[in-house]
Amino acid sequence: MRKITFDIETKNTFAEVESNDPVALDISVVCIHDSGDAEKGIEPTGDNGYSSYLQEDFPKLWPILERADMFITFNGNHFDIPLLNKYYSGDLTKIKSLDLLAEVRASLGKRIKLDTLAEATLGKNKSGHGLDAIVWWQKGEIDKIIKYCLEDVKITKELYDYAVANKILKFKDFAQAGAIRDIKLDPSNWEKAIENTMTFTLPF
Repeated sequence: MRKITFDIETKNTFAEVESNDPVALDISVVCIHDSGDAEKGIEPTGDNGYSSYLQEDFPKLWPILERADMFITFNGNHFDIPLLNKYYSGDLTKIKSLDLLAEVRASLGKRIKLDTLAEATLGKNKSGHGLDAIVWWQKGEIDKIIKYCLEDVKITKELYDYAVANKILKFKDFAQAGAIRDIKLDPSNWEKAIENTMTFTLPF
């Protein structure tokens, strides 16, 4: 199964576009991890599967996404996929999506930040905030945006792998004096293949 874990950074904020709709925003960079598919002889894209794409690079990104069996994101169903779909001539929602935030919310009944999950589960923290990436864009510091975005992709991938292996993620519950609590998850169907019925941008 070819799994694409990805994250998006934007050029602007909801306040700047005067909308709560992610589609109103503009993308600065998309970063991915491509698992490849050993059974099909598909090698991962990029450096150990990691690569980044500015808007002018999207023609290189589309064929990778189109050949994915599954997307892995954090808040991707609500944010990343609808926003990226704005730039795409087909429909990325036709590809199976596993949104870790949606899975956590379904189990726990509330949203948990990526950084909170990473700290308790993996013992690491995010290197910044999405608003930092917007400031970096305004300053032309593209390399900083890419590094930050790639780190978020790595964290998302590691959380996914941990959840599949252990059937839980962890978070620090400040309502209980910062105690580390488990979030029970059922990943048994996460990698169950479905048939994609999407429109492709490239001929085969």
